[in-house]
Amino acid sequence: MKFNKLNTVIFIGLLAIVGVIIMQLFLLNQAYIFEKRDTEDKIHFALQDVVEKIYQDNNSEMPVSNPIKKVSANYFIVNVNDVFENRLLEHYLKTEFDRVKLELDFEYAIYDCSSESMVYGNYISVNGKPSKMCAECFPKNTDLTYYFAIRFPHLQKGYFTSLSQYWVFTGVLFLVLIIYVYSVFLMLQQKRYTELQKDFINNMTHEFKTPLASILIASNYANSQNEILSHPKLSKYMQIIINQSNKLNQHIEKILYVAKTDSNQIALEKTKVDLRAVLELVKENIQLKHPTAIKMAITIAKPYILFADEFHFYNLIYNIIDNAVKYAENSAKIEINAKETAKGLQLEFTDQGIGIPEKDLPFVFDKFYRVTRQDNKDIEGFGIGLSYVKRVCEWHKWQVWVQNNADRGITVSVQINTNDYE
Repeated sequence: MKFNKLNTVIFIGLLAIVGVIIMQLFLLNQAYIFEKRDTEDKIHFALQDVVEKIYQDNNSEMPVSNPIKKVSANYFIVNVNDVFENRLLEHYLKTEFDRVKLELDFEYAIYDCSSESMVYGNYISVNGKPSKMCAECFPKNTDLTYYFAIRFPHLQKGYFTSLSQYWVFTGVLFLVLIIYVYSVFLMLQQKRYTELQKDFINNMTHEFKTPLASILIASNYANSQNEILSHPKLSKYMQIIINQSNKLNQHIEKILYVAKTDSNQIALEKTKVDLRAVLELVKENIQLKHPTAIKMAITIAKPYILFADEFHFYNLIYNIIDNAVKYAENSAKIEINAKETAKGLQLEFTDQGIGIPEKDLPFVFDKFYRVTRQDNKDIEGFGIGLSYVKRVCEWHKWQVWVQNNADRGITVSVQINTNDYE
């Protein structure tokens, strides 16, 4: 697949989202490290103050060395090296942890040197919910005589809980990345299907045109022979073959135009175009196609010269009028007006046909969309005429819209920019 603009935009967008997620993960890691350091500092300072109070109660001096030892991430040993009461210790622990705002469950145990075991323990819950203490989680340390151990069973969980908002942001970013990747996958898949569809249409239409051209050549030649001309019924049949072949050729050309416009292969060749001359030419050709089924009136105050692609501009007008004829009940009556407005030159194509249901108005310019008739009359074509009209207007940077008339029929308006006519 070619690395075109779409792929570049997708790649840049993907890099940007991945970059943001990496940055978010980095910030999350830094926040985790900060939260862990802050919690450990609170524990250390609180335990240090507990030791100081115990020494003050015993009228002893604090040792020079640090009495607090971190054994594991959630397990600490405090060497008091002096006697102390278990109830007083619990009171000091609660008080100091509250003072540093350490809202964590903890359990403690005191080493009894006489029995050489950890005794006088308790589990302290922040929310007051009773819990059983883990006695086997306090191994004894024979190197110390007077010490107590403290354990925080939910310390790791507390880190993640305090970082909940970071986890939410990270989860949202991951969700955005997943949605983006899935959307890109669908977009690329749709693009592939579209390219296959265009190739199929191009190949099939060209395959149709080759035998159709042979049919038209042979039919025109046969129609000019005396044997056919002298036989009215054969001449009539031959003319039907020619007319239907020409109609089929027009449909194939329309499909080719749609495939070509979808692949952006259209290049406008703007020249000076006489508006009235183009309208008269369209009128003449439409009346040749529908000699008894159309009446057209052209009202233009003065001659206008447009700066447009003459070929596509002709097709634009032809498709609008041809569409009006298709949806006329009997004979079509079409009025074409040109008037200048503040935005430029406005062309109005007004018919007196069956109109368009309000629910269908927003979709009439969509490709392959066809408005059904109430009388169930079959309408020829593929529903690409008005879609082509809109594309031509977009190429010229004009505007086109359709609205129902007050009495009956519709009016298709084309707004031509001020700098596109004189």
